[in-house]
Amino acid sequence: MKKAAILRERFEACMLGGAIGDAWGSAFENLKIPDSTTAFYLSKPKETNPLWAFTDDTQLTMATCEALCASADFRPDLLADVFVRYYKEKRLSGLGASTLKAIVELEAGAHWSQVGRTGEFAAGNGAAMRIAPFAFFGNMSRENIRSACWITHRNDEAYVGALAIFLSLKAIVAGEWTGKNNLFELIIPALPDTRVRDRLMEINAIQCKSDIKTIAALGNNGYVVNSVPFAIFAATQAGRIGMYEMYKSVIGCGGDTDTNASLAGQIAGALLGISHLPKELLLKLSTVDGYDWVRSVIDRTKGHIKYAE
Repeated sequence: MKKAAILRERFEACMLGGAIGDAWGSAFENLKIPDSTTAFYLSKPKETNPLWAFTDDTQLTMATCEALCASADFRPDLLADVFVRYYKEKRLSGLGASTLKAIVELEAGAHWSQVGRTGEFAAGNGAAMRIAPFAFFGNMSRENIRSACWITHRNDEAYVGALAIFLSLKAIVAGEWTGKNNLFELIIPALPDTRVRDRLMEINAIQCKSDIKTIAALGNNGYVVNSVPFAIFAATQAGRIGMYEMYKSVIGCGGDTDTNASLAGQIAGALLGISHLPKELLLKLSTVDGYDWVRSVIDRTKGHIKYAE
């Protein structure tokens, strides 16, 4: 298979892997799952069958795809325009406070570089969750990544969280991470000194004797320092336990289930490929409202992806 075809296949697996994690995880976000190992029930708890649905994780990733396809060079103003268009078309659901603030201000005419949140409350995982498509376009710089983040999250931790996802995927695209070597040792030296980097270093020191549940105990909520390192670790386990068990473990740990599962699914999907995405999960995904639109954006974007020598 030619390198360009391999790259497009990895992109497709990345997008679908993320969409599965988002849709499955959204069904369990903030849902308390009874634990029969620690509690006694007089009668069996009523089983629920939550519906899968796409959230802003997938929706804003698709917006990023559209913006990257609209110009040969990345322009943050185009990405901001797509955010506003999606908002007006009611394509966005579950928006975080930073992203919603930015879009409302953009719609009112503010410049993309002056909207969104600043300070500690801007250290969410909203920028990281939509950055993946950048890794499949060869001419992207760190400044492009920062600009894309800055639209909604003007915070260094949010930027470094997004950069960590980008670098993880670039390591796959470049063939540097095969799943058998240490991803953490590839990306940590390339990250600025931040809490995100510190958490990755902490996980790297204990990963050989840890599982997904153990790492989740360090933190797995929407704070980027907790979410991104947790998701990256979970993705490194997919080759050993399989994609299905990876999703199940991430979601079973609670926290920001949709974003964590989406990020892990993006990275693991790109690494392992379409053939390792469970067929039953792909079938389930195809029934989710909005799937045809997501599928069409993925297919259009594949046509713009070329291998950079």
